[in-house]
Amino acid sequence: MHSHSVGISNNAYTTPNQPSPTYTTMAPRPESGSEGLQASLAAIFDQAQTSLANHRKNCVALYKIHVRASVGDKKSRKEKPDQAEFIAAFLDMVSRVVSVKKGPATVDRIIKFVAQYVRFVNEKALEDKAKRQPEVPTHSISSGSVDGDEDTLASVFISSILEWVIQGFLAKNKVVRYQTVHLVAEMISFLGEIDEDSYLALRESLIERSTCDKEPTIRAQAVSALARLIGSEDPNELQDGEKSILEVLLDVLTLDPAADVRRAALVHIPLNAATLPSLLPRSRDVDPLTRKLLYTSVLIPRLDHPRHLSVAQRETLVQTGLGDREPTVRLAAGKMVAAWFGVVQGEQPESDLQEGAVSWTGDDGGIMRALVAFLALFDVVGPGEAVAVDALLALLTTHTNLFDGFVFEDAYWHNLTPESAVLARAFLEHCLGSANPNSSYSGAGRGGGRGEERLEAASLPVVTAFAFHVQEAYNALLVALEDAEVVRTLALSAGPRGLDNEDEDDEAEEELAKREVVLGELLRMAVKLDYGDEIGRRKVYTVTRDMLAHPQLPPSLIERCLDVLKEIMPTERELIRVVVEVVMDLREPAGEEEPDVCSIPPPPFHDTTIRSDSPTRKERSLRRAKARDEMTAEDGARADLTDLRCLAVTIGMLERNFEDNSTLEGILADLIIPAVRRKELGIREKGLVGLGLCCLIAKVIKSLQLFLSQIQNAPEQLKFKLLQIVFDLMVMYDQQLWGRVEDVPILTFLADTLEAEESPMVQAVLCVGLAKLLLAGLADDPKILKTLLMAYVSPHTAGNAELRQCLSYFFSVYCYSSAQNQSRVQSIFIPAFEEVARMHDEEAGEGQTMVTPQQFGLLVIDWTDARKAAESTTPTPSRHVHADLAVDILLALYDSDKRSSDQEVLCTLLNHLHIVGTLTSPVLVKLSVLLQHIQTQCPFDDPALDKAVSRFKNRFTADFEAELAEVDWAEYGTPEMSEVYNFIGIDVPDTD
Repeated sequence: MHSHSVGISNNAYTTPNQPSPTYTTMAPRPESGSEGLQASLAAIFDQAQTSLANHRKNCVALYKIHVRASVGDKKSRKEKPDQAEFIAAFLDMVSRVVSVKKGPATVDRIIKFVAQYVRFVNEKALEDKAKRQPEVPTHSISSGSVDGDEDTLASVFISSILEWVIQGFLAKNKVVRYQTVHLVAEMISFLGEIDEDSYLALRESLIERSTCDKEPTIRAQAVSALARLIGSEDPNELQDGEKSILEVLLDVLTLDPAADVRRAALVHIPLNAATLPSLLPRSRDVDPLTRKLLYTSVLIPRLDHPRHLSVAQRETLVQTGLGDREPTVRLAAGKMVAAWFGVVQGEQPESDLQEGAVSWTGDDGGIMRALVAFLALFDVVGPGEAVAVDALLALLTTHTNLFDGFVFEDAYWHNLTPESAVLARAFLEHCLGSANPNSSYSGAGRGGGRGEERLEAASLPVVTAFAFHVQEAYNALLVALEDAEVVRTLALSAGPRGLDNEDEDDEAEEELAKREVVLGELLRMAVKLDYGDEIGRRKVYTVTRDMLAHPQLPPSLIERCLDVLKEIMPTERELIRVVVEVVMDLREPAGEEEPDVCSIPPPPFHDTTIRSDSPTRKERSLRRAKARDEMTAEDGARADLTDLRCLAVTIGMLERNFEDNSTLEGILADLIIPAVRRKELGIREKGLVGLGLCCLIAKVIKSLQLFLSQIQNAPEQLKFKLLQIVFDLMVMYDQQLWGRVEDVPILTFLADTLEAEESPMVQAVLCVGLAKLLLAGLADDPKILKTLLMAYVSPHTAGNAELRQCLSYFFSVYCYSSAQNQSRVQSIFIPAFEEVARMHDEEAGEGQTMVTPQQFGLLVIDWTDARKAAESTTPTPSRHVHADLAVDILLALYDSDKRSSDQEVLCTLLNHLHIVGTLTSPVLVKLSVLLQHIQTQCPFDDPALDKAVSRFKNRFTADFEAELAEVDWAEYGTPEMSEVYNFIGIDVPDTD
């Protein structure tokens, strides 16, 4: 195959420094010769750079010249074709563009013109080929033979262009590399069939540019070009261990540090089942535009149906998109949700109609049915319920009249599914939020503020009727509970053959979960109802109390029942009384004999008491009729389950705020304290949580020691709960009431616990708690600060994202909030630096990575920069932290045992300090003396360190020359300065 390649030279890529490339306009029809050919091309390129509109016309004119050159000019009596001269002239024109920086529109027009001409040449070649041998034309690039018997005009031209342009990929000039890669990206879709060698060279060069080039703009262009080769690659032809183009692009999408490159990969990678796991995580990309493009350029135009994604993927996309901090990303996610709703709305729910699941009419437009089908895209039975509601509310942004015309017929409530129940609850909350703009409901204010009108038109049932619907849902739940129990019993009785009933067991559990969701949604609606109807209020109370007293009520419904009871009970005392009665019913069911005795409170437990305004309780006792040692093993296990249920109900009640808590005495003495004394982990954990809530409500001070005493030997989950309780109590109580743990201050005990703890979950709760105490000003111990700082930079916490995120926020807020906090951080820098340097050396040998001492020092310098403190932007004599930090660093450099690597870092850090303004005399004198003697008392082995210290010394002397001249000589003889002189080995000067 004949081809001609024009090599890249400095002359070919050198143009004058002009704002845009210009070409000399010459006669469009020269007579003959290479000069005439050059002039003709120059004229065409000159027109092409002015406008995109004339590109088609100039392609025709250029092709005519190209054809004449390839067949030879008869008048010139040439015997050989002259296509090589045409290609040389063409590349000469292109070479004038590729060295021009990105920006001028004329450059982009010329590059587009070149790509258009490549397309035009290919189309003409296909037309000629079709005339000789008709076949389906194609513009896609592919590798293969190109008629080995003859080299067509197009094949020679394209091969020469590619060979020339690919050489530009290796140019030292980044402008040349960018423009040549840009040119390939523009014309790669129009190359047609090229020979195998050209294809492999192009593929290899683009992969190298997309992964190895140091310029992000070049990598981005290479990625966009490489993506167009995906369809032409056969994975079966790859060598062992060689990555496919798609795999390379997926790596770029995940690993490239430049957002532009990741965006280029994102919009060009095809969307399919294989690429989804790499594309969807871009919803959490650090770049906001990348996150937005995932929704606007990938998911909305390319995803045919949301069911092509898994439920988890749909929920993740909606949750991260609608919860994004950037409004543009939230808007894009909302548009995606609206597109999903449009797809669902356009479908006919034939399966639902056939099964008879939807027997209600609803609104005339079918919006209610479409919304129920839309909610089915999410797992409303599981954790996706909140995400589904957020998606529903997001629809109100684009469909403000979405809830208009809703009609809840009686049949709607008799045929509730989890999706229709969630829809009803979301509708009620939204309408109430619209009617009350000050509502805390997340959907308040969306959809036009016509909440009251919509509620009236929707024909929601009155409270009494709604109570019967709740009763109906409760009965359905009881049936599902019985069915699930029967299936489990049959499976156990069947022995090994019970494995055949796994599907039936799963169906029963799924039905139970659905009934639980339906009842939970109705209870959430019940909280929002108007209880002016006394009959309805009594009916709701009866149903809710019966549910709460049922021993098998799912735990998730306990809090829902308590919310309803708190709403309908007249006083807090009445609510506590009802809960106490429920606990009594659970522990001693009706029908069992109850001793006719008055319950007397037991002795105080660790002085843990709650005052009561009644001396004795003339009611049923919370104590069991049988002592525990009198129970059989089966009765004991049943009692333990009952106690867990009672503790769950009690904790749910205590988590609500109470002011009148005098009736809590019985629950504390007869239920919570015995649970705390138990050895069973589950019961003891709930007992401790209940006791902690009692302490928060009634301020039982001395119980803090009880929680602290159990932390060291507690299992991970229990330790987590105990620490949460301890920090809540410490925030509430005064510092003088904190006490000690085995003669160790509480803060020191907690810091030691953090240093020794290995559980990431416990480490995180300790850091969060200690950070809260420091931010609130309840703690100022430097040991706590140093412990948190070490936890932040330790390689052992590198995988603890919660801890790292908490401390990253904490140190910035803590240091920038006040100069006093910056001074505390400055005071721990040297010991913390030495520990970081030691840890860095140890971990380097083990292969782990952590921040270097240099990075750590720069981090602390940034935190202690007085210019960033909130109180003032100008350093004052009382608060120049960097000056104090310089003193600490210089004193550390006087240590003769200091390693040379640490000395190098400390000397470097000196020149990053910002010391301006006015310094107090003691600090000024200290710095002057330390700088004056450091190079004589502690000479450095490395001359570079001497230069670094001298540079800082010269800057300090120049900035504070006047202040040093005015310092009283007596300042050099103070006791504080005497300690400095003794430390550096200099005699104290005589100040007399």
